[in-house]
Amino acid sequence: MQHLEALTREAAALANGDIDTIGASGLHGLLPLTADEEEVARTLQICNACRYCEGFCAVFPAMTRRLEFPKADIHYLANLCHNCGACYHACQYAPPHEFAVNIPQAMAKVRVQTYGDFAFPAVLGGLYRRAGMTVALALAGGLVLFLLMVLAMRGSLWHAPLAGNFYAIFPHNLLAAMFGAVFLFAMLALGIGVTRFWRQVTPGTRDGESHGAAAGGAAHDALRLKYLDGGHGKGCNNDDDAFTLLRRRFHHFTFYGFMLCFAATTVATLYHYLLDLHAPYPVTSVPVLLGIAGGIGLLIGPAGLLWLNLRRDPKTMDAAQKPMDRGFIALLLLTSASGLALLAFRDTGAMAALLAIHLGIVMALFATLPYGKFAHGIFRSAALLKFHIEKRRPADLALGSD
Repeated sequence: MQHLEALTREAAALANGDIDTIGASGLHGLLPLTADEEEVARTLQICNACRYCEGFCAVFPAMTRRLEFPKADIHYLANLCHNCGACYHACQYAPPHEFAVNIPQAMAKVRVQTYGDFAFPAVLGGLYRRAGMTVALALAGGLVLFLLMVLAMRGSLWHAPLAGNFYAIFPHNLLAAMFGAVFLFAMLALGIGVTRFWRQVTPGTRDGESHGAAAGGAAHDALRLKYLDGGHGKGCNNDDDAFTLLRRRFHHFTFYGFMLCFAATTVATLYHYLLDLHAPYPVTSVPVLLGIAGGIGLLIGPAGLLWLNLRRDPKTMDAAQKPMDRGFIALLLLTSASGLALLAFRDTGAMAALLAIHLGIVMALFATLPYGKFAHGIFRSAALLKFHIEKRRPADLALGSD
């Protein structure tokens, strides 16, 4: 009865144009579903009756707390899905069965729609479907060419060895301003996008409720990539019914390689501004060691993910997202390879050209962060937080003896 009364109030508010009364979550519950969202709702209704996969990942326990699947819940569950493929390979209703249940593919299609729906600025939301390998490499190539032309005009494309002093090529303040602005915009765009998503799917805060334990649980699952273990620790399915942990391990190499590179930049910034220690730093210094470890991780991880992506069963993927996935992987690979090459040859006359190549690739990576595959980690972490908040609450369905 309370649910019916709430729907009545929301319908009346919508008719009167009083969107504030409805709230973001309620409004999205009333909006019509897209074809991809309808497919997710259809398959989840079947899964809710079967429940064979309930122990596979977080999606299925979250699903069982619902009888209906409005837009907000579909977006939440789609981003909670890690696309491991375990449920598809175990499903008795998967194609060619007439029910044609394919949770990984259906969820993948809604995920990319979610990124576009909540993108900032909204006009750039379509880039999620267009920021593929060609766009990523063309942007990186264009920036590299521009920087090489700048060097050539200054007559320093090839130079006498400068003992690894990058700032003799491009002033420190110029680099800090350029990359700081692009990186801050990327973080702002991603932050606004995931905030909009959270406002749609958030369960809110109840009296006396603390989200500290939920945040810890979500961080634990995200950092361990818990739901890439297939629900049993043996891994997920890639190109056949065999379990493999390779996808989880390559994701770990990629994520922690990226974080080590970020840590290297952070430590170098502290050296420069706090300790007044300026680059170049010796190979045995903390920033360089962190950068080497991170660069190696960003070689192994993306190379492995690209190999798995090429071999992945197409029935569990959204084919339209392949260019976006591979474009991001390519930029990560090129970033790490050019960075390690720059370190190896920084004491030679090729340093300026290598620096221009590396900076152009990094700039392209930062520029595409808000509108590419990187977004999936941010949205998925938010979905994991909601899952951990929700599972600490009593079920609201009150069915049977409940």
